[in-house]
Amino acid sequence: LVTAELPGMPKENVEVTFEDDILTIRGEKKEERKEGNGENRYHLLERSYGAFQRSFTLPRTIDATKINAEFKDGVLTVHMPKTAQAKARGRKIEIAAK
Repeated sequence: LVTAELPGMPKENVEVTFEDDILTIRGEKKEERKEGNGENRYHLLERSYGAFQRSFTLPRTIDATKINAEFKDGVLTVHMPKTAQAKARGRKIEIAAK
């Protein structure tokens, strides 16, 4: 599971890709805010732009066909389930009393 907080970004400006065991999250923030009287004279004009990219190397035990992402309230959540084979590898070790 990977979560990324992306406040103020619309879902359309975020991209998630997976290739060669690398998960990449990238996006671009384009924001403009104007306050004034509307006659081309503004009391306040702010622009905020910026691109980002973050990549993670994932273990081969991730089932790439089942990776999914959701975006809600400015938080991106990427679910990456393990393969059935990876889940089966683990085992419980009994503890012996002496």
